[in-house]
Amino acid sequence: MTATDVDVEKAVLEACQRAKVASRSLATSTRAQKDAALEAMADALVANAAALVEANAKDVQRGRDNDMSPGLLDRLTLTEARIGTIAEALRFVATLPDPVGEVRRGSTLPNGLRLIEKQVPLGVVGMIYEARPNVTVDAAGLALKSGNAAVLRGGSAAASSNEAIVAVLQDALETVGLPRDAVQSIDAYGREGARVLMNARGLVDVLVPRGGRDLIQTVVRESTVPAIETGEGNCHVYLDASAPLQRAVDIVLNSKTHRVGVCNAAETLLVHKDRVGDVLPAVLQALADAGVTLHVDGATAQVAPAGVETVAATDEDYATEYLSLDIAVKVVDDLEEALAHIRRFTTGHTEAIVTDDIGSADRFVAGLDSAAIMVNASTRFTDGGEFGLGAEIGISTQKLHARGPMGLGELTTTTWIAYGDGHVRG
Repeated sequence: MTATDVDVEKAVLEACQRAKVASRSLATSTRAQKDAALEAMADALVANAAALVEANAKDVQRGRDNDMSPGLLDRLTLTEARIGTIAEALRFVATLPDPVGEVRRGSTLPNGLRLIEKQVPLGVVGMIYEARPNVTVDAAGLALKSGNAAVLRGGSAAASSNEAIVAVLQDALETVGLPRDAVQSIDAYGREGARVLMNARGLVDVLVPRGGRDLIQTVVRESTVPAIETGEGNCHVYLDASAPLQRAVDIVLNSKTHRVGVCNAAETLLVHKDRVGDVLPAVLQALADAGVTLHVDGATAQVAPAGVETVAATDEDYATEYLSLDIAVKVVDDLEEALAHIRRFTTGHTEAIVTDDIGSADRFVAGLDSAAIMVNASTRFTDGGEFGLGAEIGISTQKLHARGPMGLGELTTTTWIAYGDGHVRG
């Protein structure tokens, strides 16, 4: 290990240690203190919006110079309007109930021992993510409200943005008497810093990766800190035999094109064979008009409207999270074939069905095992803000502890407390 490596390891571990100390202060902070901090953070973001946009412009220009995809550039870009929206999300989090101290269950045993299980903070939440400066704010706000400190590694693509944002948030924390070490960035330490964070077991209580498949799988494989797998979204929309035409067009178009570089954007469209003659051509035309490249099977290619270009689809297309204006399309014989296709290729994020048949809807819901399932609604609704959580630290696609959009409750664990009167076990 080189001297530089030793310095990086020391610096990151010291940051994690400071976060651990700060987490103890946050764990005993009142709701009023935490909500005041959230309001101060929101005010500071708005007040410094111009400077934040200026810092972000450096990241955006580097992204363009490095041929970053349009979807990732969209995720990376901040405007004063977007900063205002991010600040409002913090204010909304301040209005939510404080999960810390909430009693989940309790009972009195026959021997008189009184038990309660209550929610407590996790402690120090680490995050590794890429090209998403809004996540810096969401993570800091949710961690704070749930009584946790946050150590953030936002990646080189957003380094200038994240440095500026974290400085603004830290200053805001100090104005209300909370420790600035409650929110820290280790971006300055690069990939080696991320490696140290992944192995800071004992200082960091949970690690949440948020980004593309490679990033998520690297964290899941290499982290000794417990990790929550999030984010990769090969999401499907299935148009059932009874799918109304306009509803199908609206939902598919919104799911695919509303924002292409996000994990809840649709990547595959499945269509019942009975709708090949009417619904499918209309959907294909709408997608093509929106600039979407269509990767299709033979049955779809045969009904593509004149002037709509298609590309022959392979299994790789059906397995791809494009994060771009691309979608894979396949005609299926029935609902069961659609379910089999989704089970084969899904990442367990979000699936949607468009139907007028309640039986088909129920079968679709029962037949899948994803974090979120939409019935006659866009996949884009799988989001902490849309679900009323204020924001999200990520969308979990695993089954342990947390699943789906992770808000305040998912950033807590529980402690059992037993109240006795000299009880001893015989």
